Amino acid sequence: MKQMKSLKDLDRVKIEPDRKLFSATHEEILEGKTTDIYFLRTMDILSHLNIENTPVTAEIFAREEGIFAGITEALNVLKDRNIEVWALKEGETFSPKDTLVRIKGPYSEFGIYETVILGILASSCAWATAARKAKDACKGKPLLCFGARHVHPSVAPVMERAALVGGADNASCILGARLFGKDPTGTVPHAAFLIAGDTLTVAKAYDEISKPDENRTILIDTFKDEAEEALRVAELLGDKLYGIRVDTPSERGGVTTELIKELRARLDQKGYKNVKIIVSGGLYPEKISELADAGVDAFGVGSFISDARPIDMTMDIKEVNGAPIAKRGRIPGIIENPKLIKML
Repeated sequence: MKQMKSLKDLDRVKIEPDRKLFSATHEEILEGKTTDIYFLRTMDILSHLNIENTPVTAEIFAREEGIFAGITEALNVLKDRNIEVWALKEGETFSPKDTLVRIKGPYSEFGIYETVILGILASSCAWATAARKAKDACKGKPLLCFGARHVHPSVAPVMERAALVGGADNASCILGARLFGKDPTGTVPHAAFLIAGDTLTVAKAYDEISKPDENRTILIDTFKDEAEEALRVAELLGDKLYGIRVDTPSERGGVTTELIKELRARLDQKGYKNVKIIVSGGLYPEKISELADAGVDAFGVGSFISDARPIDMTMDIKEVNGAPIAKRGRIPGIIENPKLIKML
């Protein structure tokens, strides 16, 4: 791997005609190929002036509050370099203008990675913050992240891992969950029911292929009335049924509090009080809170987390050769934050 350091290095950035995916590889990111080109021009200018190794202190801050995530990846980009790094721990809260990361060392050691580091933090913090908002609305009940289908597959595991940092209890994306040390969770999509032709056919097969101690949660909104289907599944699986999942589409009104109350009442009346109700589909904090009060036991949340707008991150040079400095409008010198921990 050869790190890009100059505009001259653009000559070796070749796109192979048979390249299958447009997402950057790990090697391309670490080489600096996803940086903004003006950082290469900056290095050429500083090298021309023979000051590219000037010791500086840079700080990163956000313009809004949130949950901190992404520093593990950022540190992996910066490790093995002649720099020191202080940062918040993942999962820590921050306020607008708080110092989130401080980097100290020769500018040439980290300058071209500004784009990369800010991008990692901007997206990861946004996803973690959205997950925390959703989790708070769950009122202590489990939150599962189902957002992988809403983003490019190259960043899906990053998104779902960030959701776990933010407070989600598990994720459906295999790689995202494993990156956080979890076993991914999920049930069965509508496709299986549509192909099989009947909910009970799938429920029976699900039971037969599952381990004895594995939770059996069956989707019940594909063909029939949700309450009718829930009772059919409960009668078929009995004590082996852990839960039912409701994902009623918006074309039929979506998942409502009235539907959940009816499902809970009908299940209870037939002696299925232990069957959990899990819901998914277009959920957001206000609706999650209402459904939690109505009797939902767990929530699968996708687009509210995956669609989170990146949190604007800024990196500023705050010291040069140990002397305080800043662009106009900013305060020269480092901005202390007692939450910062020495990372590198």
